[in-house]
Amino acid sequence: MELRQLRYFTKAKELMNFTEAAAQLFISQSTLSQQIKSLEDELGIPLFNRVGKHIYITEAGELFYNYALKCVHLANDGYLLLQDLGNLHTGKLVIGVTYGLKHILTPAIIEFYKRYPLVQIQVIFGTSTEMAEQLYQFKMDFLLTYDNVVSSNARELKYQPLFSSELSLIVSSESKMAQKSSITLKDLNSLSLALPAEGFSTRRFIDEVFRKNEITPIVSLEINDIPTLLELLEAGHWSSILTRATASDQKNLVAIPIRGINTLQQAAVVSLIEVYEKQAVKAFLEILMEQLSSPDDMHP
Repeated sequence: MELRQLRYFTKAKELMNFTEAAAQLFISQSTLSQQIKSLEDELGIPLFNRVGKHIYITEAGELFYNYALKCVHLANDGYLLLQDLGNLHTGKLVIGVTYGLKHILTPAIIEFYKRYPLVQIQVIFGTSTEMAEQLYQFKMDFLLTYDNVVSSNARELKYQPLFSSELSLIVSSESKMAQKSSITLKDLNSLSLALPAEGFSTRRFIDEVFRKNEITPIVSLEINDIPTLLELLEAGHWSSILTRATASDQKNLVAIPIRGINTLQQAAVVSLIEVYEKQAVKAFLEILMEQLSSPDDMHP
């Protein structure tokens, strides 16, 4: 069994198309097909069913995929380890982030670029659930998100706390509610709410608070794009419940504390426990922690 065979297999499984997989691997389709067939012969079981021009993963292929992916990634970790013995003149950093933490991400990226301009940075915004899946597939180096990521593989994750931010009622500065110093949970029953869609860690927390306190609010709008949600809130027709940090740079919105419950959300760096932490990740997180601990940092 060769490492290249595992690479070919995982790419074919990812794309479910031998032609596309071969193109992305810069090899011929016949080479990819032959190598996967050799792998299947060695394993003594088919990994794909071939039906005409289409391929379908077998049960054995599904089971073998996660092990093959880990082998490929471990080999890549070894390569990165040797590269890191040099310096931060090359490489790529892939960061997943929830919108509520963009205010700490932006200055950290700027400073990182000043120090290490040759390291490529890719930033992906999404829900904690979506990004956790990409983390498990080794498509990201780490996530910046709130609270625990809900996952069946949660034991494979490690958390580095950053800071806490309370959930608040977010309303337009022109709204009558904007004059209130605080509200209660029961006050939410009379409001038309616009909330983040399911999959956001904040939404999971909100739903759990509602359930425990037997609150049934009017949720008239759900959306999976936080910038659009904030823009809609400015119109004054809806209120929302978000971390104070999420709306911290919105001049036309006001954050009102919710009395009677603990609404603190923990911001954290989330990564895989058994994955090699490359030098670019360490350098970026050092910069992030430096900025959060400085007297003029902007986190709430």
